[in-house]
Amino acid sequence: METLALILAGGRGSRLDILSDKRSKPAVPFAGKFRIIDFALSNCTNSGIFQIGILTQYLPLSLNEHIGVGKPWDLDRRDSFVTLLQPNNAWYEGTADAIRKNIEFVKRYASKYVLILSGDHIYKMDYSKMIEQHKQTGADLTIAAKIVPLEEASRFGILETDSNLKIQKFVEKPKEPKSNKASMGIYVFSTQALIDAIESHPDIPDLDFGMHIIPDMIKNKNVYAYEYYDYWKDVGTYDSYVEANLELCHDTALDLYDNNWKIYTKSEDLPPVKVGETAKISTSLISNGCKIDGEVENSVLSPGVVVGKNSVVKNSVILNDVIIGENCQICDTIIDKNTTIGNNSVIGTGDDRTPNKDNPKVLSSGLNVIGKKLILPEGLVVERNVRIFSSLNPKTITVKHIKSGETLK
Repeated sequence: METLALILAGGRGSRLDILSDKRSKPAVPFAGKFRIIDFALSNCTNSGIFQIGILTQYLPLSLNEHIGVGKPWDLDRRDSFVTLLQPNNAWYEGTADAIRKNIEFVKRYASKYVLILSGDHIYKMDYSKMIEQHKQTGADLTIAAKIVPLEEASRFGILETDSNLKIQKFVEKPKEPKSNKASMGIYVFSTQALIDAIESHPDIPDLDFGMHIIPDMIKNKNVYAYEYYDYWKDVGTYDSYVEANLELCHDTALDLYDNNWKIYTKSEDLPPVKVGETAKISTSLISNGCKIDGEVENSVLSPGVVVGKNSVVKNSVILNDVIIGENCQICDTIIDKNTTIGNNSVIGTGDDRTPNKDNPKVLSSGLNVIGKKLILPEGLVVERNVRIFSSLNPKTITVKHIKSGETLK
């Protein structure tokens, strides 16, 4: 076996707040019918990598159910596998600590190379090209680098390289960046180099690639950058999640319709989309099983969504099996699964942009986020930056007007 892929999929994704309250971040639905982790998994199989370990931790149930034996990604063949790796005696305390706690898994398969990925980024990438460069340079470690505008580089971990792309320095979020090569958190290790690097830090409990492994290897080993110029997005916040979803409604973003590089997922058996005579749809993604009798503009609708007559959904992301009643106005809103919106409701209205009072860091741009399994009453008015948390069982909300910046738990 030449390459073993390890996908780090245990993150809580606290900035996704309500969306990751009952599921891990890689399991969050995305672009209608997909989950975030589908992109890393599909990249692996499209790149010819069929031996994959997925390191789970936080609320792994929905992720485990989604992946199963890996059939949608062709990972249930005799010469392939997908293994779900969960912590045994202690939680993972850092990215490299997660690998350390599964180092026997790495040793057992004795591959030449180990590809380490994050399970929560949106992109399409042929990893075989990165692995080929790794071979040609004789690298111990190759790090994928997204070329970003220099004025945005201070938001990322930045790699400084020589003319041959050998990395000379790694700086986390520099105030005055000297390079625009941002680490994507995608690594190709020669397997023995990875094992040696992990086992040389036995006394650091929260062992991390960016903090510990990479700086040490830059000093002592051959570490190269692999430059990447195509679409890549970390959907770790509400704003970036909505932005990435809505970008896919346009032709300038990631192409989901490329038959040469399909994104695979576990699909539900649902009927075709039904568009009623009063429906109007523009610049949107509409998934299987949806019934549209209202207007949908610049929005993403996941499987099984119902939009009633005279209702308008605009600039929003609606997850599975949400029912939107008649005469509703939904704007700049994320609605999680199995929630019902009563007739004559208005969600996302007014000029008051008061940041969310409980958590202004996650919600201040005017978006509203409504959790799963909620029943919202007829005539409800929701202003801006409102968070309504999910329920384990269907729960009726009784208030009729929620002002900007409020939170309902």
